[in-house]
Amino acid sequence: MTVRASLRATLAILAMTMAAASPPAHAVDNVAFDQATAGTIVVLTKERQLYLVLAGGRALRYSVGVGKLARQWTGTASIADMYVLPNWIPPAAVRHDNPNLPAMVAGGAANNPLGAAAMTLSGGDYAIHGTNTPASIGGFVSYGCIRMTNADIIDLYARVMPGTPVIVVN
Repeated sequence: MTVRASLRATLAILAMTMAAASPPAHAVDNVAFDQATAGTIVVLTKERQLYLVLAGGRALRYSVGVGKLARQWTGTASIADMYVLPNWIPPAAVRHDNPNLPAMVAGGAANNPLGAAAMTLSGGDYAIHGTNTPASIGGFVSYGCIRMTNADIIDLYARVMPGTPVIVVN
């Protein structure tokens, strides 16, 4: 079994486990989209939508949570690394606002804000990740990261790889 096939099998098991423990995700829509080349992730912050651009002027559209007003960013990046059930170490800005947070939250823990998977972005400050708080999807809720339901991050994770371009616009 290849590494990619093994990863897909692990993600499938994880998806089934998490689906049993959480509310259903929003349906992923296949929509017309011609704002970027195939294989690019585009986040439209104002819409709180993430698009994985496909060939033929189409894209998969996912609902997301985005940065709070003072924490939003725009620009280009690429997926640097990908993790399943990642540990979370609170960044300095989060720790400043919440000094009682633990130094690290283990992957898979209910209080881990990264959820089922995370894809860090080049530059090191942000990630596209799952959440154990699905009600936050559709809001301006993060310190700049892009938040997806666990089922949606597992789906997106299986479709992309390190190096995938990411564009974040207002």
